[in-house]
Formats: sequence, C-alpha cells, structure tokens
Amino acid sequence: MFTEKTLYRLLRFIPCGAALALPLAPAPAHAQDQPAPAGPVQQVVVTGSRIAAPGADSPSPLQVLGAADIAASGATNLQELLQKNPTMGTPALSRTNSNFLTSGGGVTTVNLRNMGDSRTLVLVNGRRFVSGVPGDTAVDLNTIPTDFIERVELLTGGASATYGSDAVAGVVNIILKRNFEGLVIDAQAGQSHARDDDKRKLSLTFGTTSADGASNLMGHFGYSKQGAVYSRDRPFAAVDQTSAITRGRPDLAFTPIRPYYSGFAPAGRFFVDNDADGFTYDASGNIIQFDTNGANGPATGYNRSALRAIAVPTERYLFALNGTRALGDNLSAFFEGTYASTKTTTNIESFPLGADDVFRQSGQVPAGALVGGVLVKNPLVPQYVWDRISDNDDDGIPDYYFQRRLSEFGPRRAQADRDTFRLATGLKGTARDWNYEAFISYGRTKEAQSSTGQVNVPNLRYALDAVPDTTGAAVCRDANAVAEGCVPINIFGLGTVTPGALKYVTAPGSLLTSITQKLAGASVNGELWQLPAGKIGLAAGVEWRSEESNAVPDPLTQAGLNAGNATPPTYGKYQVREAFVETRVPLLKDRPLARDLSLLATFRHGDYSTVGSTNSWNAGGEWSVTPDIKFRATRAQSTRAPNINELYQAPSQDFPTGLVDPCEGVTSGMGSPLAVNCMAAPGVQANMAANGGVFTLQQADRQGISGYNSGNPNLKAEKGRSTTVGLVLTPRSVAALAGATFTIDYFKIDIADAIVATERQYALDQCYNAGNPVFCGFIKRRPVAVGNLSAGSIEDSDTAVTNSGGLGTEGVDLTASWAGRMGPGRLSTRLAYTRLRELWTQATPGPEDQRNNDVGEVTSSQINAPRNKAVLNAAYKWGNFGLNWTATYNGPVALDDQFLKSLDIAPGAVKIGSRTYNDFQFTYDLRKSIQFYLGLDNAFNAKPPPIISGLPGTTTGAETDASTYDPIGRRYYLGLRVTL
Repeated sequence: MFTEKTLYRLLRFIPCGAALALPLAPAPAHAQDQPAPAGPVQQVVVTGSRIAAPGADSPSPLQVLGAADIAASGATNLQELLQKNPTMGTPALSRTNSNFLTSGGGVTTVNLRNMGDSRTLVLVNGRRFVSGVPGDTAVDLNTIPTDFIERVELLTGGASATYGSDAVAGVVNIILKRNFEGLVIDAQAGQSHARDDDKRKLSLTFGTTSADGASNLMGHFGYSKQGAVYSRDRPFAAVDQTSAITRGRPDLAFTPIRPYYSGFAPAGRFFVDNDADGFTYDASGNIIQFDTNGANGPATGYNRSALRAIAVPTERYLFALNGTRALGDNLSAFFEGTYASTKTTTNIESFPLGADDVFRQSGQVPAGALVGGVLVKNPLVPQYVWDRISDNDDDGIPDYYFQRRLSEFGPRRAQADRDTFRLATGLKGTARDWNYEAFISYGRTKEAQSSTGQVNVPNLRYALDAVPDTTGAAVCRDANAVAEGCVPINIFGLGTVTPGALKYVTAPGSLLTSITQKLAGASVNGELWQLPAGKIGLAAGVEWRSEESNAVPDPLTQAGLNAGNATPPTYGKYQVREAFVETRVPLLKDRPLARDLSLLATFRHGDYSTVGSTNSWNAGGEWSVTPDIKFRATRAQSTRAPNINELYQAPSQDFPTGLVDPCEGVTSGMGSPLAVNCMAAPGVQANMAANGGVFTLQQADRQGISGYNSGNPNLKAEKGRSTTVGLVLTPRSVAALAGATFTIDYFKIDIADAIVATERQYALDQCYNAGNPVFCGFIKRRPVAVGNLSAGSIEDSDTAVTNSGGLGTEGVDLTASWAGRMGPGRLSTRLAYTRLRELWTQATPGPEDQRNNDVGEVTSSQINAPRNKAVLNAAYKWGNFGLNWTATYNGPVALDDQFLKSLDIAPGAVKIGSRTYNDFQFTYDLRKSIQFYLGLDNAFNAKPPPIISGLPGTTTGAETDASTYDPIGRRYYLGLRVTL
C-alpha cells in the first residue's frame, strides 16, 4: 500500500545513489533550474500552454525526453522508449500485438493512462499529425523519424482546451530538431538471442544556418528494418495449447493443456448424416466421423502456432525536411515536411474451412447430382462416405459435412504498404511585443494491402459440384463455370487439391485505405497590462480542421464470400471550427511564502459537423512558496468527438477468442436465475436434452464463435473531467541534494458518457447472470446443431459503440532525478513511479457499485493495469566511456475478475507475478566526432508470464500479453555514430 513512509523511503533512496532511472525526466520546475542566460530572457512555450513566458512550465504534470535519452535507448521506433514510462498503458497497436489484425499490422501507437489510444493526442511541433489508422485519430509512430527528434514532452491530464479534441488523457508533443548544423550519421545492427528479430538501421541528419542566423534548413533520411519473430521459435508458444483453467482448475490456470491442436486438419474431417440431428452413431452411441482412410476416428489435428508470428516484420524509409526563412527583422516563414514509407507483413495459419462456410443455408455439401433424373455420385467423393450418408434436405441427393485446413493455399499472409505525407507551412513573427503565427497543414496516409490464403466461395461451390464425364473423370457440372475455368476440387485427404483447382478457388484479397487531414490556424500571444506581480499573459486563436477516411476491401471480402470476415467499406468525414483563449494572471511575486503565485485559465469552443457544439476549459494555478518548493494544480473539462470508425463503421465480422459461455455446465434441475435465462434459448434446451440434462460444449463450439462490430452515427462527444494536484521540490539549499528534483502529482480523470464498445464477455455475463435484455440483444445462439457445432452454442457475439459507458482512473505519479560528480566521472539518475488507485469502466449509467475496477488486473479487453509501475535509469560518463542502465518494472496483476466470476472463481485468486526488464548501453568515444555503442535489451532474458490461450489478455500466437511483456527475449545491437 502507498503510504507516506513508502514515499519517504523512495525520496531518500534516489539521491543516495540509486543506480537506476527513467529516460523521461521531469521538466524543470523553475527557470532557476537552468543556467542564467547571458542576454535578454528568452520567451518560451511549453506543452500545456500557448503563452510564451520566461522559464514557463506547465501547471500539469509534464515529463521530457531528450535527444540524448533517445540515443541512449537504441530505439528504432519511439514507441519502444515511450512504453517504458509508467504513465503509459497498453497500446492498441504494436509490432507484437497486431499480427492478426485485418488492418493495422505493424502500426505502433501510444495510450496514456490506459484510457485508450484515441484519448491520447499526439502532436508534432505543437500541431496535429495525420493518423496512421483508418477511421481513427491515433498516430503511427513508425512515421516519426526518431533521430530527428529534439525532445518529447509528455503532458498527463486533460488538455483539450489547449489543443482540441482527443487530449482527454493527455498529450505527447514531439519536438523535431531546430537550428541544427552539421551532419550526423548513425548506423546500427542487431538481433535477438534466438538469431531472429534482425534489426538494421541507418540515418543521416544534416543542417545548415545562414550567416546571420535568421534562416536555416535541416533534413533527415532514415532507413530501418526489423525482422519477424515466429511462434514456432519460442518454446512457450511453439505448440497450440489452452489453459487448464477451462477444466475448472484455477490452480492450473498457467498449466497448458498441450497440444491443443485445431480440429481443422489438412487431411480433412468428414461427418455423415443418417439421422435428423446431423450425425451417425455407432452401437455405443458414439458419433462416427471419418478420416481420409475411412477409419472410425478423427484426422490428425493441426498446429496453428507453426505459422503464426509474434513480431511483425517492419521496413521503413523516412524523409524529413524543416526550415525557416527570414522575411524581415520580425517575420519569417517556416515549413515542415515529412514522408514515411512503411512495409509490414503479417503471417497466420492456413484457412480453416467448414461446409457451413460454403453452403451457409444447409451447412451440407451435396455428394452427387441429379442428371436427367438419375442420381450420379461425384467421382471425387470416396465410396466409404457415399455408402454412409443420406439426403438431409429432401432434394434427392445425399449430403455430407466437412472440416478442412486449406494447407495447399499456404499461410494467410498480408503485406501492407503504407505511405504518410505531411506538409505544414506558415508565417510567424512579432509585432509590438506580441507573437503571432498562422499556418496551414496537409497530411495523408495511404495503405495498399494485398493478402493470400483466402478462398473464393462461389467458385468453390462450383468446384465441389462435380459429375463424371464419359471417361468417368470428374468435371464441374455447371457449363458456365466450366467455360470460366472451373476445375473440380478434391478435399478428401492431405495434398489432394490439384494446382488447377487451387488456382480456380483461390481468392487474393486487397484493402485500400486513405486518411486525409487538413488544418489551418492562427494565434497570437503576448502580455496585457501590468499588475503588481507582473504582466497578464494572453493567448488566443482560431483553428479549422477536416478529417476524412475510407477503407475499401475487395468485393469478396465485403460480401464475406472468401469464407473469412465480412468486412464492408467504411467511409466518413467531418469538419470542426474552433476558437480558444488562454490567460495567465500573476497574483503575487517575491512575497513571504509566495515567491510566485499565478492563475491560469483556458477556454475552447468547437463546432463539429457531426456532434455540434463542444466546450472545453482548464483552470489551474502555480504557487512557488520558496525557490525550492512549488505547488501546482489544475481542473479541466476535456472533450473528445467520436472518430470516423465510431460513427460510421458498418457491421464488420470478427471471430473473438477466449469467451466463456456462462451457460456451460447448467443442468435442467437448476432453478437459479442463470439457469432460467440460459434455458430460455431453444437451442440450449435441445443441447441439454441430448446430453443428459447438462448444457455441454465441445472445443469446436468455443472456437466457432463469430460476431459483428458496428459504429453508431448517433454518438455524442464525450466529456472528461480531470484533476491534478502536485508538489515540486528542488532542494538546492541542502548541499547533499543539490542538483536533485522531486515531483509528486495526484491525478484523477472521469468520463461519465464515454464512447465505449461493449465487451463481449461483459455482455454475456450481464445477459445470463443479470438477465439484462439490452445485452442479450448482442448474442445469437444456434437453435440446432450445425455440423459438429452443438445446438445452443454461441453463433454470434456482437458489440457496438455507445455513449452509455463510463471510464475513469486515479492515482499518484512520483518522479525524482539527481545529477552530479561521483568518483572520476559524472552520474545522473532518474526515476518515475506510478501508483494506480482506480481504473474503472462502466458499460451503462448507474451507481458506482456497478463499476468494474480493473486495477491490478489483466483484462479480456487487452488492458494490463498493475498497481505499481516504475522505470529507473542511471547514466555514468567517465572520459571516453559511458554506461546507461534502464530498468522497467511492471507490478503483479491478477486475471480479470469478470472472467474468474464466470468460472465461479474468486476475484484475485489467479495472479501473475511482477516482471523487471534491464537494458544496458555501453559507449566509447573513439574521438570527439566518432562514437561506438553496444546495447543489450532485456539483458537477463526475463521470460514473459504464461498468459496462454483461453485466458484474458493473451495475444494470439504469443501465449502472453505481448503488449506489456517482452515475448522476444534478450536482444543485442551494435552501432556507430559519426558527427561532422
């Protein structure tokens, strides 16, 4: 538990030489923290305010990551470094969690406070950047050149009044290099201990400044390539498995049932039908199912993990060009240009096909045809199957059911080529001590994706409908199909699909997306009349923004005729006009117990073409008691307008995993509300009648759940209220602590009308345990058995977005830093620690006791929220040698309490231990302009916890939460940096 004693120990620990710390240092608390300027005091602007002032800093918690910190991490992508900060939550998209996504494979985003990627606003030089995710506002950090960054400022807490929509959780402001002169070349190569995850990186950064210093030009070229990591190359993920907790043993939650192969085997499984319920039984009542040899037994299973990827291979080309041109003494023009070309490739197992994917009405395949009124057998149907099947739909033709892995099609692979272009230009200057700026910006992200491994269902129907020709060989029965190249397909057995049939039934997939962002704005900032404590600062401005996005899959995918997810096109756009005003009012200065006291306030009004008017505000204050002690506080209302996907996404098919049916195990003799609600479904009653009065599910039932994700055009903007209260200590009067800075900040963010997608597991629990008809509307059960899928099993579990949800978080941030001489060299240490008190969600309005608090849990919605997170760093420089050590700590968590309740297991009963990752970088300066560096990430090869299939929070293919824990293992890299 977090107590004053704990805080005291931490504060005492750091300056005494803790050898760890965070590469995200707290921002300077006062101007005096920096060396006194030689000339006039420079006016600066920091993230969180648009008012320029001497040594100003934000009243909200602000942390800064410098270019040296980025270099010391060896990070290829900025996300790799930002994720070490304890204020960051689980990103929706990363290289290690996006392999199974239809769109977004390899994209990297950030998620402050676990409030969602869309509630974290990413800026570049204080202005918005075009999204990398169709229909969303999340920025793909692949498009930001890491070596061209001067610093990154993290502002936690609502900032919509200052920057507009989406800054509900905070802001990540990426400041690119300015006034850079010379040339820097950085080359790097590395790989993991398993000889995969190959990394190659080359960057060139150059800059030149005019003789008078008024104009400059800077450019950057970067290339990087990160290789794939496959599940088969990690023992903990190499074989399909599932958690033994599904057998009712909580003590075996992390014990895998292994192998747990898929029933969709490459050789095929074939089910015959001589009975009304769809199967044939032997004398003992066992279902007869035939493998390709005609024996009474299943075909060999299939190991899906053999083809899955843990890390998506990513290749990037980055170009950036920035510059300013003086047009007079007090006027200059500026421009910022960025181009990023990214290529990613996802890889998953071959497609699992069932007869019901092809013949969705009957779920059965005709084994022959009526030719001239005479029943003719398909020559490719084995005689042993023909002898055992019957007519299921009274059309005079025997039918059969099959399941088959389409191994001849190869793995399902999707290659995405993304191009992001952004150009911003404008004028800035001063007039009578007032600063002004006007700009326009255009950004566009395009993606062209091509995929393999899918099947053309209409063509497959024709290919399965074969009759004998005059020689007895199989030919397609439909003459038109024959004219279009139809080749009969033999699905009975391993490797029986001929190249001709494969070509005819293969369906290459495609996806074309584009995101367009247009911005224009103008602002002024300066000072009004003089008060006793100083001048009143003022900033005001207007902004206009247009967002447009579309995603268009190929026609077969749109119609669901490739046996995969039915994904309709999504298109939408909106515009917003906004105006803002901000003021800073100094109340006291150089008074006893009030070295400085100022109030700050910001108001923004927006007019959206979709949701109408919105208002955001921010009020705060700063009180410097002495040069060593400062208090800060803010109260804000932030807004977030729904994005294009949330508004306009048409019902898109999904295949969720890890769902637990609350009705499983219910018996006919039970009278509980759960049992009554379950038995209200006719399919459940039929299932119980066939299984001795017990509702029974098979492996195929758990793996055969589909569902649809939908948008909602009636959404309103959500409003978040945030509070931060903090203390900054810079104890320069204490000699032993000279050079140290400590901050402690309390934060609380609440959203009462959050835009949320209902969690599927939550909907299941609310429908059957609570009898809520709203959530029952999301669930469809099979009324009868279909193939080997049981009656009463879940066919569709849908979800949609609404404003009915609530979302909130509360906790404490602590940062500490110290730098100074130690021994023959210089040591700098820094720490960031977050103690999380609450992280709650609420699906519908209601009392607080209906909130689901996810603190200390890993959830079914892929949120990992330990109570305690910390990052510590130590950097030591001695002559030509340097050492940087970073340790990242993730505290223990338990499995989602809602998941455990569905299994009648007490919340908190199944825990996952903490993990600490240690990263090192060694540097050697061969000369002033040449530096060699060697890095080790996860140096002690800390293994990820086994969050295996069937458990909440698992990443498919990784058998752990790959968004939080490291599934790759120890990695090495070697680099050379040359400065000219």
